[in-house]
Amino acid sequence: METIERTMRCTIIPHPEHNRMYQVTLDEAAVDQFLERTKDLTEQRLSYVPYLRSIAAEQLQNIVGDAFAQRICEIINDRDSGGFTLRPGRQLESIDQQVVLGTAISHLIGLPIFDDMTQNFYACFTVKDTDESDSYLRQAYRRFTLHTDGTYVTEPTDWILMMKMEEQHAHGGDSILLHLDDWEELDKFTADPIGSTPLTYKSPPSKNYPVDVQKTTFHDRDGHPCMSFIDQFVYPDTIEQARYLNDLCDSMEGSPSVISLPLPIDHMVVLNNHFWLHGREAFEKHPELHRVLMRQRGYFRT
Repeated sequence: METIERTMRCTIIPHPEHNRMYQVTLDEAAVDQFLERTKDLTEQRLSYVPYLRSIAAEQLQNIVGDAFAQRICEIINDRDSGGFTLRPGRQLESIDQQVVLGTAISHLIGLPIFDDMTQNFYACFTVKDTDESDSYLRQAYRRFTLHTDGTYVTEPTDWILMMKMEEQHAHGGDSILLHLDDWEELDKFTADPIGSTPLTYKSPPSKNYPVDVQKTTFHDRDGHPCMSFIDQFVYPDTIEQARYLNDLCDSMEGSPSVISLPLPIDHMVVLNNHFWLHGREAFEKHPELHRVLMRQRGYFRT
């Protein structure tokens, strides 16, 4: 992996907690300038006027430089890496600022897909002490197992961006990550014919996506195995398929290559969704637990 890369407006270094990832830090003055130029781009305006999202990306690119946009796109498309964290050089002061910065980054990489659950181009998820949802996403006190995003939708899901927006009384709950090429039993599961058998994915009612989708667990992309999997939404047709999925999930969860990655407030992690799996550790019990995460996911521009 490369050594420190510096420009006038950002620093990119190998991530201190994962040998495949990078850590991107934006210059404080560059962030100040970006927020000043985009102060009228509120969360509501970005939600209502789609082209303003690309305007936010253009403003960030003009400030930090074309080389910055090119570099993060190279990282996210690089099979050997495919992931980075990004931290602004200063604390963000509002949801509007968090959404506009996250949106600028996502639109330098590609375009988000419409989120049927939130009826918007992004989603925010709150985790708290109690939960009555119909999936593991908001259940604080259990491990959210490794998965890829977009398994139950027909739209391409090339990348995912997650940004921590708020957090109080939260201990634990770190992101868990696994790069496919670090998974010791990848060859075993890709070689099994069930891995290339289309399986049915269905989403729970809260997702507002009442469409059955057929996807294979593994697919080829540029000569490398890639994956589509989440244990909650896949409906196998046979006991043999169910056993395969159960063994696959146990193998990934037990891999020594899985790492936990803390994500401070205002920081984001961006991953190539074809060969990175992600999840979340359980939180420690606390009656006032509160954490909000923003997610954007989408496709690369052709």
